[in-house]
Amino acid sequence: MKGLILSGGKGTRLRPITYTGAKQLVPVANKPVLFYAIEDLVEAGVTDLAIVVGDTRDQIVAAVGDGTRFGARVTYVDQDAPLGLAHAVKVAEPYLGDEPFVMFLGDNFLRDGIVDYVRQFASLRQQGEANCQILLHHVPNPQDFGVAELEDGRVVRLTEKPRQPKSDLIVIGIYMFDHHVFEAVRAIKPSARGELEITDTIQWLIDNRYEVRAEVIAGWWIDTGKMADILEANRLILERLEPANWGTVDGNSQLAGRVVVERGARIRNSVIRGPAIIGEETEVLDSYIGPFTSVYHHCRIERSEIEHSIVLEQSRIVDLPYRIEESLIGRNVEIGRSPTKPRAYRFMLGDYSRVGVVAGHE
Repeated sequence: MKGLILSGGKGTRLRPITYTGAKQLVPVANKPVLFYAIEDLVEAGVTDLAIVVGDTRDQIVAAVGDGTRFGARVTYVDQDAPLGLAHAVKVAEPYLGDEPFVMFLGDNFLRDGIVDYVRQFASLRQQGEANCQILLHHVPNPQDFGVAELEDGRVVRLTEKPRQPKSDLIVIGIYMFDHHVFEAVRAIKPSARGELEITDTIQWLIDNRYEVRAEVIAGWWIDTGKMADILEANRLILERLEPANWGTVDGNSQLAGRVVVERGARIRNSVIRGPAIIGEETEVLDSYIGPFTSVYHHCRIERSEIEHSIVLEQSRIVDLPYRIEESLIGRNVEIGRSPTKPRAYRFMLGDYSRVGVVAGHE
């Protein structure tokens, strides 16, 4: 069985972070989201992988390479424009051939992995009882997703982002197909938004009496396309941290709870209250890092406080009188306070950033 990971798209819901970087490379607990998808596939025994890439191709290739570090063999498939998930399947057909495959959206996050689902699909397929298997999840906002309707436990209808959903079960971004999916992709037409929809593809399989199986997942699943979802995924992963210290922590500092200090990191006169992770070559000086915070590599946090946040690589937060919380701070960002009077906050932030400042007295 092969794997197909979709890693194109514009990432509009994560702007301004994604103006300069791939959304799939935003780190969760100091690991790019895309890496979790690759690891889930490899854990399930799927090691021949194709990654569909778009405008951020060079960044994805630089991060993943040939897949050796994951125990996989990675091929890259170019998608000239984001014309839908089914279009991504279509352009990957020369690589996939007649083999069954798992399709995994590169910004999806599933706590318990996919081992059991892959094994189940392989078994059902060998018995001639499955041409496709989809994973479903109950959500409070089904209108934002592809919605599945079931009758007697079988999928009868899929609708992409319906205005009035008939179910709260949505199709998450992990699918299993055999070669009949290419027949479906060639048969469907672009939707009103000009895309070849994967829901239309699966509906075609249903309508043409192919076996489409569905499993409702019990654990948590997150589509990390928005800041709140990224922070929630970060929280859930950090809760599982095993404490470790490969850096330098001086005698005036305190590591409390589940804290990981990565190689080359330096902690001085600071408190790190876990769960939290401090990245390689990051410096934390005279500061407080609170729970559910991930600080990526080569950052500097000095005379500041931050919690429930993610800080991307090579960013600096210096001399802030108020705590930062529930924030996603991008690469090479500088947040500081002017040393001159009148006192002022000084930010360098991307387009569409939002900053809330509370006035106070020192």
